[in-house]
Amino acid sequence: MDKLAYSINETARTLSLGRTSIYAMIADGRLVAFKLGRRTLIKADSIQRLVAGQG
Repeated sequence: MDKLAYSINETARTLSLGRTSIYAMIADGRLVAFKLGRRTLIKADSIQRLVAGQG
């Protein structure tokens, strides 16, 4: 089964960006994030949309 969500650090590594850039993308709506306990997770489909140029 594919992962449904990624941590901030995993997303940053995947996109070759810093954590600050990931948080900025969450703030402006380019990445969809949610909280699970204390962790902030990024939905995998939002990462795929961003990379495909639709985000």
